Amino acid sequence: MEISGLNIVDASAGPVAEMDRLGNEIAELSAHIEAAGAYLLELIREFDARGGWNHGFRSCAQWLAWRVGMNRGAARERVRVARALGSLPRLAEALARGELSYAKVRALTRVATPETEERLLAVGKAGTACHVERIVRGWRRVDSIAEARETTHRHKSRALHVYEDEDGMVVVRGRLTPDAGAVLKQALAAARETLYQRAHGTDEGAIPGDVSSETSSTQQQADALALLAETALHHGIDPGTPGERYQVIVHVDAEVLADPQAPGQSVLEGGVRVSAETSRRLACDASRVVMRHDPNGNVVEVGARTRTIPPAIRRALHHRDHGCRFPGCGLPFGQGHHIRHWANGGPTTLSNLAMLCRRHHRAVHEEGYQVDRQPDGELRFRRPDGRPLPDVPPPSAIPNDPVRALRARNEAAGLHLHARTACPGWLWERLDVGWAIDVLHPRALRPLGPASRPSKPLRKSAGAP
Repeated sequence: MEISGLNIVDASAGPVAEMDRLGNEIAELSAHIEAAGAYLLELIREFDARGGWNHGFRSCAQWLAWRVGMNRGAARERVRVARALGSLPRLAEALARGELSYAKVRALTRVATPETEERLLAVGKAGTACHVERIVRGWRRVDSIAEARETTHRHKSRALHVYEDEDGMVVVRGRLTPDAGAVLKQALAAARETLYQRAHGTDEGAIPGDVSSETSSTQQQADALALLAETALHHGIDPGTPGERYQVIVHVDAEVLADPQAPGQSVLEGGVRVSAETSRRLACDASRVVMRHDPNGNVVEVGARTRTIPPAIRRALHHRDHGCRFPGCGLPFGQGHHIRHWANGGPTTLSNLAMLCRRHHRAVHEEGYQVDRQPDGELRFRRPDGRPLPDVPPPSAIPNDPVRALRARNEAAGLHLHARTACPGWLWERLDVGWAIDVLHPRALRPLGPASRPSKPLRKSAGAP
């Protein structure tokens, strides 16, 4: 049978073309979003550097979680990437032009330095996000191995030589590990300060003028080391217990607790004066001992030590508040804060207490922030200037057509984005991570020899997983 003039019509051609159009639109819009994300990171970096978050918030990431609604982990990562891009202009430019996705840049900034930025940028453009993650993991393994080797080498090379020179002087030469060296430098600095006080007669236990103040810096170091040795032999060599607990004792008049403007003492145990608000903060949730004095200052009565907040109320407070109540914080631990201070007649009851972390307890007492409880039981926080600080900030204004607004902003910035802007230059090869790290990582370069693996074109450093 002979068949001629047969025309075959593909009924799926129309739907396929439509799917291609949708795919291209998705890719183009993704590039627009990545370019806008680069601008967002630039704003975050400037906001962080200028301390715009430092008005009651612990960090820029915490402010982002409160103001923008980001997950806290994602907010911390955004701030990290924003800071890193400040010293990586090539990666920042590629992200701003929509050529790299945020996922790739986030991974590359974990290992990139100004010296390695160029080669890692090539990795980002050539491979997929999966390839980039795998190469970064390999890169970090090389870094950690090299760091461990360097640490081991430092530890083994530590030494201290003490010997007498020909003229009878004792010569000290040595190499200390970085942590031991830091301890020694701090100790020498403290010893030099003590010698300075003796030289100027400010040390009550020393004879004025027993140390010359005209010695050079190297001579001061030598004198400081001698003082350290004498002190250690005199007091015994005992570094103390690292976990030793301590208490801060404050002596404060009742009138000062009730009214910060009232005259009276508010001093630490050693005699250092602190503000009345600091005393009120410490007294909010602490043990207290009431001591009565006669007109001459002699103690006439000492009461029993009691907790400001009894254990039962403290348990109920933790159960109710579940952590710090300051907007955007939520740390799971904190201190009980008397909304109306007990020295002013405020009761130690749940309705008059709020859980605040140490940072925000200080903000309320010493930095001018205010908190009160509303009739419906909700807490209301205010900034020092009286403006409200809500738990949930007001939503930002969004244009009626955000996609059109985004494209218009990018076009105004001179960006011409299309469906192939962020397409990786991958040729579907299989990725050899070991070879890629050997080629890319400065610490992993190996001399070429007969046993070396055959070289490959750099194009093939990124391939299928």
